[in-house]
Amino acid sequence: MVKNQTRKEETRRNMLDAASRGFREKGYSGIGVDGIAKAANATSGAFYAHFGSKDGAFQAALELGLDEVIDGVPRFQRDFGDGWTDAFIAYYLGRSHRDDLACGCAMTSLSPEMSYADAETHALYDRKMQTIATLVAKGLPQFPKDQGLAKAWSFLGILIGGLTLARAMNDELAIEAVLNAIKKSAMDIVAS
Repeated sequence: MVKNQTRKEETRRNMLDAASRGFREKGYSGIGVDGIAKAANATSGAFYAHFGSKDGAFQAALELGLDEVIDGVPRFQRDFGDGWTDAFIAYYLGRSHRDDLACGCAMTSLSPEMSYADAETHALYDRKMQTIATLVAKGLPQFPKDQGLAKAWSFLGILIGGLTLARAMNDELAIEAVLNAIKKSAMDIVAS
């Protein structure tokens, strides 16, 4: 019985990873149930047994992706101290993060997909994004609480938008110009 439970949990983890990678890289409409199941070396029947629907898998992948950010922001704050925002900006707009869509940030990859999501998924997204903004604001003690939260939303918005723009462009010189402008603006937002 324990072996079957472990196998079931492993299959779910593999499918969740495949769904997360697939939705981030290809968008909601760019990958189907069969593609997710195949990437996880599972059957479509197993997919439905674990997630119930493609929407269920999207919601689970969204939660996983935003939880990665929720875990990551405090880690940056702890590891880089007062310089955490510069380190976060460098990572977020860095080439490896920019070019690896499947493993890139769910805030950038999945936010545009929210226009198609149901009310429950929207509520999850709102809750997780508010948690992320609150964590960012906690790392901006130089500002009063209300101003810190506004700065956090601006910081997140410019990074998410900047990465989206850079991913959409093809001209490497133009991309670098955009990213340099975004980096400067993000730094200006959190400067005291």
